[in-house]
Amino acid sequence: MRIRLRPRSLAGQLFAMQAVLIAVVVAGYALFSYLSDRGQAEDAAGRQARSVALSIADSPSVLEAIRTPEPTTRLQPYAVRVMRDTDVDFVTIMDPRGIRWTHPDPEQIGRPFRGHIEPAQRGRTFTETYTGTLGPSVRAVAPVKDGGQVVGLVSAGIKVEEISKRVREQLTALLGVAAGALLLGAVGTYVINARLRRHTHGMNADELSRMHDYHQAALHAVREGLLMLDGQYRIALINDGGRELLDVTGDVVGSSVPDLGLPAQLTGALLASEPRVDEVHLTARRVLVVNTSPVSGGERRGTVVTLRDVTELQSLMGELDTERGFTQALRSQAHEAANRLHTVVSLIELGRAEEAVEFATAELELAQALTDQVVAAVSEPVLAALLLGKTAQANERGVELVVSPDSRLDDGLLPPSLPARDLVTILGNLIDNAVDAAQGGTPSRVTVAAYTDEPDTGPELRLRVSDTGAGVDPAHADLVFQRGFSTKPAGPGGRGRGLGLALVRQAVLRHGGTLTVAQAEEGGARFEVRLPLGGSGSRGASAQAAPGVSGGEDV
Repeated sequence: MRIRLRPRSLAGQLFAMQAVLIAVVVAGYALFSYLSDRGQAEDAAGRQARSVALSIADSPSVLEAIRTPEPTTRLQPYAVRVMRDTDVDFVTIMDPRGIRWTHPDPEQIGRPFRGHIEPAQRGRTFTETYTGTLGPSVRAVAPVKDGGQVVGLVSAGIKVEEISKRVREQLTALLGVAAGALLLGAVGTYVINARLRRHTHGMNADELSRMHDYHQAALHAVREGLLMLDGQYRIALINDGGRELLDVTGDVVGSSVPDLGLPAQLTGALLASEPRVDEVHLTARRVLVVNTSPVSGGERRGTVVTLRDVTELQSLMGELDTERGFTQALRSQAHEAANRLHTVVSLIELGRAEEAVEFATAELELAQALTDQVVAAVSEPVLAALLLGKTAQANERGVELVVSPDSRLDDGLLPPSLPARDLVTILGNLIDNAVDAAQGGTPSRVTVAAYTDEPDTGPELRLRVSDTGAGVDPAHADLVFQRGFSTKPAGPGGRGRGLGLALVRQAVLRHGGTLTVAQAEEGGARFEVRLPLGGSGSRGASAQAAPGVSGGEDV
């Protein structure tokens, strides 16, 4: 059975490498210290031997003993005492020819000294390492002078064996210190690598490299936007989707969130310390759903932000709402048609056929007249269908929707850069807003105008929606176009209000147009949109409140 061993983790590899490194450093230092200490020990032994030899050579009692007929009798006990007191291995006193008067081994007395004595015979003290009768030793030889004449020689020495013994004692202490250093280094390395092992989850270098590659691939493959902010709200990471959704270019890693130039409400959401769940925010071109989640590990470390683009979804939801309104209007009209049909049948049963025909024909003429009016004014099919549907919806809510007589919009006039979907978003939300404002008033009327104009700046499409509501409060004139602003109660779940006019403003700005709000002639609010027909973004865009706004409007 073949067993496959898992590669050692990165922390384990670092621990092994650091342990070997510490062991090599400690061993090298120990070897260097041993060699250095041995040389220092030999130098110290030479200085000690030289000092002892000079002290003996300068001693008056030694000179006095040399003058006697038997110098050995007095010098041998003296030499033994000096060896014991000065911790040297031998002290040899000899005549100028090198014949020993003293020696640690009494049998060597009277025999020639083994070693060099020529410099001392000439009156100079010197030090050497030599192998004598006691073995290798570091010795010093000094002359004994009487009136300038060399009358004897003194040699003091320490055996190399004794020097090695001293070095070994120092080496033992050094090895103890080295072992302590190695142990301390190993413990420190283990603690550091244990911490590293926790942070790397025990993975080895190949696994970490592979995880990084997967991380990079996944980051670029995800279509949703992903941002990671550090504790100072600076961008630590942003993927391709995040760059596209936020319309940022260049290297923004390290930049703070306020420096990105995002809308104020979106910037506030990214800077919030509490989590944000499925918040809808608008940029210049997109509708984004933002989720934020703080990253904490005992302290705030940053924030993870995800972004989803729901621009298309929001547009489709607007179209769905319009279709739902059409369905409700058709259901209501079907109910009314059933009532009218019952009336016609009842008239026929009563034998009043002419009145039945007259009643049915009048209803058809009224419906056809409304259709003819809308199609004659706005022959662009999508907008015509929108106006017909909104007329039915408004009628169900007790509001009269009127197409202004000066409306004129031929089919095929709109350029491809101005898609019908955006016009549905703009005009549909403005009409819904106006119907909400006019409902319940006396009169309850919404007037819509759609026509083209050709001022100095070039051809443009004008859309104007007026109502008989309360108008726009001057205090809210700058706020009505912001996402989330509404004077109406929120829908179920606290959502669904304050997005319509913000979407209108976004669509207008995207096509380089202007959006203004002013007081209508009938006292309500008048919203006017101007969209250039020469191409999207052909001029500067703005959304503003016109001077002289008064009254109040539920937005």
